[in-house]
Amino acid sequence: MKKLIIDKILLLPYYFILKFRHFLYDHSILKSREYPIPIISVGNITVGGTGKTPYVEYLVRSLSDKERVAVLSRGYGRKTKGWREVAIDDTALQVGDEPLQIKRKFPQIIVCVDEKRRRGVETLLNYPEEKRPTLIILDDAFQHRRIKPSKNIVLIDSSRPIDEDYLLPIGRLRDLPEQLIRADLVVVTKCPPEMDSADMFLWEQKIGLPAGTEVQFTTLKYSDAVPVFPVADKRYLYSKYAILLTAIANPSHLRYYLLSFYKIASTLEFRDHHNFTGRDAKKITGWANKEKKALIITTEKDAQRLSALTSLPDEIKSRMFYLPIEAVHLERGQQ
Repeated sequence: MKKLIIDKILLLPYYFILKFRHFLYDHSILKSREYPIPIISVGNITVGGTGKTPYVEYLVRSLSDKERVAVLSRGYGRKTKGWREVAIDDTALQVGDEPLQIKRKFPQIIVCVDEKRRRGVETLLNYPEEKRPTLIILDDAFQHRRIKPSKNIVLIDSSRPIDEDYLLPIGRLRDLPEQLIRADLVVVTKCPPEMDSADMFLWEQKIGLPAGTEVQFTTLKYSDAVPVFPVADKRYLYSKYAILLTAIANPSHLRYYLLSFYKIASTLEFRDHHNFTGRDAKKITGWANKEKKALIITTEKDAQRLSALTSLPDEIKSRMFYLPIEAVHLERGQQ
């Protein structure tokens, strides 16, 4: 009853705004543009934390042997405007943390940012033939209906079922769950590695997709810790204690993973995509000095922004590491 009241009364204005916008595109009153090369959109219907960047990286690994891949993002959190091709030595303030992470991981591909997606695609199509991409991945673009992608991939966090959530601002849904009908592929992310076929079937029933919609399941795989700064001292990796420092939407998966190796001495959380400042450096330093022997562990995305925080003392830098992550597909029939 409570969910019904919230959905039907409190969130009614936002519901109708979304409904009307989709109506305009569905009936071609507002136009979606198609382009002459394959465009894959990777997005979600919730705000943050569904694992888009690891999945985009999975697509890059899978496709770059056959295609000249480009990744186009808005560059959320950057302080620049307009079109920009990402370079390895850029900062997160210039291009955004996620595009910078992808570029540093895959320096051979084109990664670019533009808040106007059409302009971004058309700029890429105007590249010289020898550099022009043959496939474009649009990051976080499910709601961007001005472009009609060749394939719509929508991610859902397994720990946050959409049927139990609400629209913004009360919940985390940024779009109507019924819009999953536009998805060509739905990927349930951050699944337990031991998920079996029965669990997958229950999830498919829970989502309630139209017949024929493909559903896949992925889990996150962590790699060995990597220093955030060159002065890092790897002896801290053998500490019994860790400080978890994050600025992402949902750090619970990382926290759970770390508990297998460390006792979490303390947790310092900032809002998602937070741009770290000198004031934050003092806060981090004060927090870390309470546990002088503890390893400081952060996420791969946060490392892109923390690495520019030069005002951190070397002693703190020497303790700071991040864990690279990778999206791994779960096969049907596994037990």
